[in-house]
Amino acid sequence: MTIMNKNYQQVWQTVQCIPTGKVANYGQVADLAGLPGRARLVGKALGMVPKEGWQGKTVPWYRVINSQGKISFPLGSEQHLKQKQYLQDEHVVVIGNRISMPSFQWQPDLTDLLYKLDF
Repeated sequence: MTIMNKNYQQVWQTVQCIPTGKVANYGQVADLAGLPGRARLVGKALGMVPKEGWQGKTVPWYRVINSQGKISFPLGSEQHLKQKQYLQDEHVVVIGNRISMPSFQWQPDLTDLLYKLDF
């Protein structure tokens, strides 16, 4: 397994931990995946998620947004509309392309992470 593959898998596993109705930003996912400062790698990894998911589970890529609480895809694009719809289906309020981070940001419990993440 290459380092890049391992890094992607760490990102996917971390994103699988984000609960329904919550979001995390790229930098937060990078930090939690043990890849501090690698927010761009998170975006790249999410673009490479296998269609069948990873380890038999889907990777909810749409729960990851930028540090300003916005969907990163261009407003009104097909990808933007898809991500917005997925979030709204989980009762995340999206106004334009913005999500209220104080209301919807995932604040993981350290104990939870220790048992869910296996790097």
